[in-house]
Order: sequence, then structure tokens, then C-alpha cells
Amino acid sequence: MTEPTVKTLRVNGATLHYEVRGRGPLLLLIPGGTGGAASLASVASDLADSRTVVTYDPRGMAGSTLDDPEAEQRVEEHAEDALRLLDLLSPEAPALVFGSSSGAIAALHLLLAHPDRVRRVVVHEPPVVEVLPDAATHRALLARVQETLRDQGLMPAMAVFAAGLREDGDTTAPPTELPPQAAERAEQTLGGLPYFIRRIVPAFMSYAPDIARLDTLSDRLVLACGEDSRGELPYRPAAFLAERLGTELRHFPGGHIGLTTHPSEFAEHLRKALHV
Repeated sequence: MTEPTVKTLRVNGATLHYEVRGRGPLLLLIPGGTGGAASLASVASDLADSRTVVTYDPRGMAGSTLDDPEAEQRVEEHAEDALRLLDLLSPEAPALVFGSSSGAIAALHLLLAHPDRVRRVVVHEPPVVEVLPDAATHRALLARVQETLRDQGLMPAMAVFAAGLREDGDTTAPPTELPPQAAERAEQTLGGLPYFIRRIVPAFMSYAPDIARLDTLSDRLVLACGEDSRGELPYRPAAFLAERLGTELRHFPGGHIGLTTHPSEFAEHLRKALHV
């Protein structure tokens, strides 16, 4: 695996930890969930043969510290963090961008707010449930998650959340053997859950992208889902947007965390989706 150069960047209200691999045109990878830059290490290494690949911990996650640990989180500010990295590392040219899950929501807003800085963006299962016809059902889910968190604690709230993401409400994920490096990150993943469920989930899943504006930018947008995610909630917004915008919905290996469970295959699909 390609060893990265590790750096920090001061942004509004936070200090970002970011990692750089390779040389060439810039590709920014925005992680979702609690994995941070570490969750993208294998994919980044595979793609660093002909480009500069940048990964980072979103503000408040892992090595990216907040000035105020209790600060409310906004999609718009997370997208501005991504912009700051683009301006620092690719000031003269628009960049390629990939985002997964909550990171895909930040990538969507980056495209909408700063289209001149984005050459092409691939968004993998962005849970923008506000675009769905049954958005009210998912608002109720988010309210139940926060109520459970307040009354019963973290793990019961995570169980409610997991059940709401699955088509049949089952909280049991299909058995998957994780690569050793992914299994080693379990402690980091669990450590980030309180911040994720309290600060990221309610803010990001209430975000509603401007579909009319997305339509004008659809030539730069690639919508993607996991092959094994069909029927689950994270799959539905990308599928809905692809149909609404009249664009192809690409399928990547695995499910919602396919970049962790199938990193090499995922990297090849991403390379093709970026057309580079």
C-alpha cells in the first residue's frame, strides 16, 4: 500500500487531518460514516498510480479536531472544508471528487455551490432522503433515533437507525469478512459513533439538494449504488435522482460499505466512473 504524506489544514472552526498519495491531477476522496481517511486507504493507494489522491478525516472525526466539540454540524461547512483542500492542492484546475454516504452529501453540495472547482463528481449512496416521495417517514425515523439516543443511549439508538436503513427493518447485516486493515479500524469506527449519530446523521439526512440545479450540472455528476444494497434506504435516493435527472445509475461491488469490503474492485469501478 502506498504510504501517504500526512498534513493538516486549518479551516473555519477546525483543523483537518489529510493524506496525500501519488502525483498528477487531483482526486479528492470524501469518506462517510466514522471511517475517515483510513477507510479509503486501500482505494486511494490503488488510484494513486496516475494522479494525486487526497483523503481526509471530516471535521470532528478521528484526527480532524473541532475548536468547539459541541458545535452543530452543517453540510455546507463540510463542503467548504473540501473546497479549501481543492483550493490548496489544485488551485489552477478543477478536480475529480468522490464521496460515499455522508461524504457523498458533502460532495453533492460542493458540486452545487462551486461547480467551477469540480471536473467530475461520483457520489456513492448519498442518503439525501428528503428527495424521496416518502421523506416524512424518514424524518420520523431520525426523530426516533434521537429520542432513543436521549432516553436509552447510543447502542439502542444505533439499532433503531440500522433497522430504518434496511428494507425489512432487520438489524442483522449479511455476514461479510472484512479485510484485516478494516477490522483493525473497528476501535476508531466505534469511537466516532457518538459524534456521528448526534451531529452528522440529523444534519446530513435532513439536507435537500436543489434538484433543478443538479439537472444543469448532471454532465459532471455520476450517481452510484452498491450492487448488494438494492431495496435498502441508502440505495433509494441515488436511484431516484438518476431517474429524475435521466442519467445512468452505476453499480459498485458490495453494499453501502463496498469500498471497505471490496476495496480493489471498488477502485476499478471508480476509475471507470471517473473516465480517467
